[in-house]
Amino acid sequence: MPPSRASADALLSWYDRHARRLPWRTPPGGPAPDPYAVWLSEVMLQQTTVAAVIPYYERFLSRWPTVSDLAAAPQDDVLTEWAGLGYYARARNLHKCAKVVADEHGGVFPDTEDGLRALPGIGAYTAAAVAAIAFGQPATVVDGNVERVMARLFAVTEPLPDSKADLKRLAATLTPRKRAGDYAQAVMDLGATVCTPRSPSCLGCPWQEPCAAQSEGIQDQLPKKRRKTAKPVRRGVAFWVIDGTGRALLRKRPDSGLLGGMTEVPSTPWQEDATWTPDAALPHAPVTVEGWRPLPGLVRHTFTHFHLELAVLTAALSHPGPEDAGRWVDVADMGGEALPTLMRKVVKHALQAALDPHH
Repeated sequence: MPPSRASADALLSWYDRHARRLPWRTPPGGPAPDPYAVWLSEVMLQQTTVAAVIPYYERFLSRWPTVSDLAAAPQDDVLTEWAGLGYYARARNLHKCAKVVADEHGGVFPDTEDGLRALPGIGAYTAAAVAAIAFGQPATVVDGNVERVMARLFAVTEPLPDSKADLKRLAATLTPRKRAGDYAQAVMDLGATVCTPRSPSCLGCPWQEPCAAQSEGIQDQLPKKRRKTAKPVRRGVAFWVIDGTGRALLRKRPDSGLLGGMTEVPSTPWQEDATWTPDAALPHAPVTVEGWRPLPGLVRHTFTHFHLELAVLTAALSHPGPEDAGRWVDVADMGGEALPTLMRKVVKHALQAALDPHH
């Protein structure tokens, strides 16, 4: 039989038995969860795995139990707690959104998609998710899991991302008016645990019978995706400097742009197709000191749109570091610093080089 609204009932029955237990959820058929908890989890889950998000979510909720608590926090504290979760514009927008909800909405989230979309940093997906899960609105929630399920259910062979609008339209035909929040989470769970990217477990799927791709035997081929273009490589030089008291220099990146507002090991700009020589890099050094020397090897990191290669220059001061250069941190305390993943790699690279007598 073709996919129909009746399929929602089959999926909800499956969800009642197989729903994942996650800290931001309430049990199937239970009371609606706190909109703050739903919003916080959905923002964190964008482009991040559930396993990675759970400890961050629990720390955030413990430190800031309400949206008003989060709004009252300094942005630097929010960025510090976020460090390592990636995509740091999400953290800045999270804080900005909390302030608007606290200051302009009395600490209460709007209960419609349109009202949620008007808040900073909330796009179509997050607005639909919060509206459905927290407020029971019949909103159509479409993430990567849902796109995959719909592409197979309706045998959509047009590649992503060109098929996104069509997949959302098809998903909307199945969204029920009742238990909309449970249904939204059920489709996501189905994609995460049964209708997986590789080797989907069709025999255990509540939608096996109406699935067009399964009946045609093409489920493993869907969804199709356009061939990705190769990511460019950008290069830069990081400066690892230790002062006479055993402290390393860190500083804060500008609020806008990549890793905005985060703590960094100072570096040159990151340029595409540029091989930095020490002479070209040194004008960007955070302090003036003789004896900068290159460390062997490179620090490599991949962002959404490019690969990055950082060489590291190191130097030592014989006196306490100048306070206007940034923030000087005891090397022994560096492990406790809330650094983005890239900068953790730079620190690890520098500290390992310091321990190697051949360096």
